Amino acid sequence: MALSLLDLGLVERLDAPQGCKYIMALDCGTTSVRAAIIDEYNCIVAQASRPLKTFYPKSGWVEQDPMEILASQIAVMMEVQFKSGIHSDSIAAIGISNQRETAIVWDRDSGQPIYNAIAWQCRRTAPIADALVAEGCSDIIRSKTGLIPDAYFSATKIKWILDNVDGARDAADAGELMFGTVDTWLIYNLTGGAVYATDYTNASRTMLFNIHTLEWDDDLLEMLDIPRGMLPETRWSSGEFGRVSSEIMTHSPLITGVAGDQQASLFGHCCFDPGMTKNTYGTGCFMLMNTGSRCIKSGHGLVSTIGIAVNGVVSYALEGSIFHAGSTIHWLKKLGLLENAAESSDIALSRPDNGGCYLVPALSGLGAPWWDADARGLVCGLTGATDRSMLVRAACESMAYQSYDVLRAMELDAGVELPSLAVDGSASRNDFIMQFQADLLGIPVVQSETKETTALGAAFLAGLAVGYWEDMDELEQNRVLAKTFEPAGNRAVAERDIAGWHDAVGRARSVVQ
Repeated sequence: MALSLLDLGLVERLDAPQGCKYIMALDCGTTSVRAAIIDEYNCIVAQASRPLKTFYPKSGWVEQDPMEILASQIAVMMEVQFKSGIHSDSIAAIGISNQRETAIVWDRDSGQPIYNAIAWQCRRTAPIADALVAEGCSDIIRSKTGLIPDAYFSATKIKWILDNVDGARDAADAGELMFGTVDTWLIYNLTGGAVYATDYTNASRTMLFNIHTLEWDDDLLEMLDIPRGMLPETRWSSGEFGRVSSEIMTHSPLITGVAGDQQASLFGHCCFDPGMTKNTYGTGCFMLMNTGSRCIKSGHGLVSTIGIAVNGVVSYALEGSIFHAGSTIHWLKKLGLLENAAESSDIALSRPDNGGCYLVPALSGLGAPWWDADARGLVCGLTGATDRSMLVRAACESMAYQSYDVLRAMELDAGVELPSLAVDGSASRNDFIMQFQADLLGIPVVQSETKETTALGAAFLAGLAVGYWEDMDELEQNRVLAKTFEPAGNRAVAERDIAGWHDAVGRARSVVQ
């Protein structure tokens, strides 16, 4: 059964009811949860957030508490109503975006998790992924899911829980366990257990979902020994996912939009046409290119995924996932090199260049386009002249270098040259990083008016389902851009820096280059 507010310690139709004027978006990220209230002009009129704790029980292991995730999300839902004076009777619908790939398994009767949420960055299941590769499963996994066997995706995490938590395997076989990515965990509990579902974008990140037939795949389930009965129903991203329990919101608004955070961001940027590309600079960096009806098989270290699933139409996407971006800045804070993330821009700008210093933030391996789980972070090019400012600049530059590699891989796979790159996320507000990114890429970097494009995308999906916005054309017409960073640097210098970066990556990788 779903958990009640008491458990947490917190005190049918799709038409929007008369008088409703706003959409609420829930953005359940990796380091924080948010609730935002958005008006018909795509403006965020109020928001609230709370940090989330992350645990590192062993090297490479990353976990979160599912109960804290749920309690914090409900708390910010309450807080944003209190702060804004906009209550549930004025909410037309709710949209949810969430950190993807993170796996939660809970007991069907008690509603209690049987283990912590295994977060998307966790590398403990790399041996399971390696075994799949060794057994020759890569091609079938890729042909059905668009993904490569990797610990990043949910399937290996589910298998680990079933194999390592006492009694879990027997309970799963008996139909007593439920699995969900974070969206499913939230939906199930927010609706009081009435709805057990996910959307196609989140399902496409599990490594168990056939992105062509839009169904859980029996071959993949058998391959990983995961019972089909513990998987949620799958639905379109814009449509009904049940009503919020009246214990949580008095007037029980409908949940009508759900998407993984990066797909929500793609939608929030209005990247509706093939070739349109966005990059989110958050805990990690996540670049997605809309490829329309073409599901492109990458030959350059990217994955294919479902990008948009609306109105009965699937648009596929090429994606490059970078594991450490903003988390690298948090790591510098942990070392005492920064007091806050905001000062990193001024410190980086205080230097004319990086002084030959490169930081490869492979703190839990390297993601796209390298996919090296055993790579480890390093700093190279150290001399007696290296100081704090060099290290801070090198950390900031690392986000742009990693994004450069992914974008070039994307262009090769799609056979196009991108005219510009849309950006969002906290680090997109760092002017040094954005200008350095434009200089490396040689194309404009276009900053959204709001860095919370993920929440905006979730709101768009919810609002379309209830007629709050008429169609996607209206969303595009209301889109507001903040700033464009034009490439301005010396190309020869950029090429030198890129070569230095690639040399550093080669040194960080587990296989000698």
